[in-house]
Amino acid sequence: MSEPTTGASGQLRTLAVRITEDLRAQLDVVAQITGRSATEEIRLALEYWVQKIKSDPATLQRAEAIRAEIEREAQTRRNAIAAIFGGDDTTTDEAKETPPTRPATRRGKTTGE
Repeated sequence: MSEPTTGASGQLRTLAVRITEDLRAQLDVVAQITGRSATEEIRLALEYWVQKIKSDPATLQRAEAIRAEIEREAQTRRNAIAAIFGGDDTTTDEAKETPPTRPATRRGKTTGE
């Protein structure tokens, strides 16, 4: 579906898009008028749309909410890792290299059973 190709401005990826026959016909006419390919017209339209949406206040507000949610999830995961492996890196190198000791007592049958 998406294949990387190398273009003049760097890495480009192919994107398959399904459109109606009517829209394709209009796209072909626009491409013919401008002297560009249908692919170039689609790329330009997408670039324009992305620029437009970036300045929309509602989109910016939603993006900030998404960013905040990502940060909350990241903090939750950092806390989980800290809880499992310890949160501070103040452990000395010697303590890190020393394996934990096992208890001297055994579970199960006692001697003489």
